[in-house]
Amino acid sequence: MQNGFDFDVVVVGGGPAGSTAATLLAQHGHKILLLERDKHPRFHIGESMLPFSEPVVQRLGIDWSEGNQFKSGAVFIDENTDQRMYFPLSVYRKTYQLERGPFDQKLFENAAKHGVETHQEEKVLEVSCQSGGVEIVSDKGRYRCRYLVDATGRTALMGRKDRTIDRIENLGKFAVYTHFEQIQPGEEADELFRSGSIYVLVVDIGWIWIIPLSGRRLSVGLVVQKERPKDCEVEDLLQRYLAASPILNRLLAGARQSAPIRVEADFSYTNQNRHGLRYACCGDAAGFLDPVFSSGVFLAFTSAARVADRIHQGFIEGREADPMLHAVDDEEYLLGFNTMRLFVERFYQSNIVHNLFFEAHRDPDLKDQIARLLSGDLWVDNNALQKSLLASRPMPG
Repeated sequence: MQNGFDFDVVVVGGGPAGSTAATLLAQHGHKILLLERDKHPRFHIGESMLPFSEPVVQRLGIDWSEGNQFKSGAVFIDENTDQRMYFPLSVYRKTYQLERGPFDQKLFENAAKHGVETHQEEKVLEVSCQSGGVEIVSDKGRYRCRYLVDATGRTALMGRKDRTIDRIENLGKFAVYTHFEQIQPGEEADELFRSGSIYVLVVDIGWIWIIPLSGRRLSVGLVVQKERPKDCEVEDLLQRYLAASPILNRLLAGARQSAPIRVEADFSYTNQNRHGLRYACCGDAAGFLDPVFSSGVFLAFTSAARVADRIHQGFIEGREADPMLHAVDDEEYLLGFNTMRLFVERFYQSNIVHNLFFEAHRDPDLKDQIARLLSGDLWVDNNALQKSLLASRPMPG
């Protein structure tokens, strides 16, 4: 390339955010390198998608329904009080529950189909963003490009390099989870796979997810918000809570655990510098939230699309060296991120499930407002619940 650049943009991280940014930039006609430190398919949690990811998925030109479980909605349940509330989600847009390993691989391979040069098992070691370009050193090569996209997930390459990661302390502390297969026929199991809804069980220590996957499989996990009991190891804690749930006892009778028990810690944080001189962060590299409302991949898709479109516009306008190139889009990102953050805070701090969700049948407008937030319909000006959340406490930028 001219001016000594090897690529227009190097995208670091081959998950949903990185593959999305790389694909859309390639569609804009730019020369893109996508670097992934691992090898696809690799296991990743976060299987429940939001409907308002669909516009970005359509731009990518993939069929995310293929081989995946349709998701009609979300069911919040308190087994102690026998309360439950269903929120229909796939109303205005459709979505799915999917296995992340194959799906992330599909997104990565789709980037290559659009002309992106893709490298796997290549780890970035150093990055230097300067006024004249970006220098990148990996364990396999050196590259010079016009722009860097940090899509490194919770590795948060630029955030940890610049020490701009701030923990969010009052949400979930960690998750422990596994998969089950060979879910036996039965009225409850059959209805779960027919609807494809995610179940969120409210428990004293946090919450449990039950996600139906294709092939009559379940992803089941416990997110712990309070201190772990001293008499119980993490793996035993999951088993204790699964055994205490009547619903899970029925669903898992005769099933087989098909994956090891895994633990994810350091859940929630924000990156205070999401963009700067010739770089922008998207997906979990920009911030990550407790997964109770399944916002992870949704924020990855939407933030990556904004970043890609703005870089393209910056190239056209000759603003690629402007550190404030992404400022306007960052305001939009924060609107979505902070809405979800405050929503999750209310889930833990103000018992929003019992005080609002389980009472939503009394007010159809309120139920619709909740469902729209749970669907990812965040960039509107007529959601009274969203406005009240955002007005309740000023959020840092």
